[in-house]
Amino acid sequence: MWKTAARGSLSRRNGKTTTHPGEARLSRALPNLPPAGRWRTRAPVWRPGRRAANPGAKKNQGDDAMTHTIAFIGLGNMGGGMAANQAKAGHKVLAFDLSQAALDRAAEHGCTPAGSVADAVRNADVVITMLPAGPHVLKVYTEQVIGHAPTSALLLDCSTIDVDTARKVAALAKDAGYAFADAPVSGGTMAADAGTLAFMVGCDEPEFARIEAALEPMSRATFRAGDHGAGQAAKICNNMILGITMLGTCEAIGLAEKLGLDPVKMFDIVAKSSGQSWSVTTYYPWPGPVPTAPSNRNYDGGFAAAMMLKDLKLAQDAAAKSGASTPLGAQTEALFQMFNGLGYGGRDFSAILQMLRGKLDDLPKG
Repeated sequence: MWKTAARGSLSRRNGKTTTHPGEARLSRALPNLPPAGRWRTRAPVWRPGRRAANPGAKKNQGDDAMTHTIAFIGLGNMGGGMAANQAKAGHKVLAFDLSQAALDRAAEHGCTPAGSVADAVRNADVVITMLPAGPHVLKVYTEQVIGHAPTSALLLDCSTIDVDTARKVAALAKDAGYAFADAPVSGGTMAADAGTLAFMVGCDEPEFARIEAALEPMSRATFRAGDHGAGQAAKICNNMILGITMLGTCEAIGLAEKLGLDPVKMFDIVAKSSGQSWSVTTYYPWPGPVPTAPSNRNYDGGFAAAMMLKDLKLAQDAAAKSGASTPLGAQTEALFQMFNGLGYGGRDFSAILQMLRGKLDDLPKG
């Protein structure tokens, strides 16, 4: 259960001890977010009339929490694992994707395939979307969700899209009587499968407890970044940091190799020195030191370089519109553009190390 705690003190969530914002090391992939929101110190609740969810227990663990109907739209590398965790928590999950193979995998994990988006959302308590880009999100919500789902349904878009589209969809949903949140994620496919994603939420403040409860089966941490669009703003800023730090890590490994320093020994040193980052300790791009990193699988799986490029482009578009100066972000985007242009967009983004080392001949395209 939650325990009310002063800022900077410890609290419990799902049996895990965490510290509050400002002191929490919740994820090395997440920068310190602006203090636009706050951590909840009470159990997340659904709308009045629905029984409160117990955040420390899952339906499949024998509790008596109410089962909700979840419409999950978009079952790709991230969405498939996320939908499976909603089903694992005991909810009825009606899943839809254009890919039959994705629907088949969802069925194997306890979801019920739907014939269309409209069919999936018709009786939903919560609608969750995980779609490729802003135009897809706008089209799905305007044509197949708004007006088809009951107005009591909570609408959660977990896609990574531009801030303007997130705010436009939020306004359309609100005008139609729905509660909506942009809630992009951080953590990658492994966290999606494990139910340990971090969510950055843009929403009306009174709705946050309900949103947090709906996201709980998929999350280890949920932040309210601010009002509508703030979740997307936090995500693109976070991923710009991630892209820059990964590129810097790869450049340093390449330099270390040229200077005769073993990259594994470099990991041992940097992981406990001032150069330490999530890109080093959790996702090291050289095989060996971090067994779960994609570098041990010839950069297969993980976070595709094409998706990193997409997020970097979103950041640069936002920078241009807002007048922000992001020279490192621009250079990082240019290098990932080159890497993708060479045919390696399907490889994990840490594989850019091989381009910097001049070893692309050893890397399968994809």
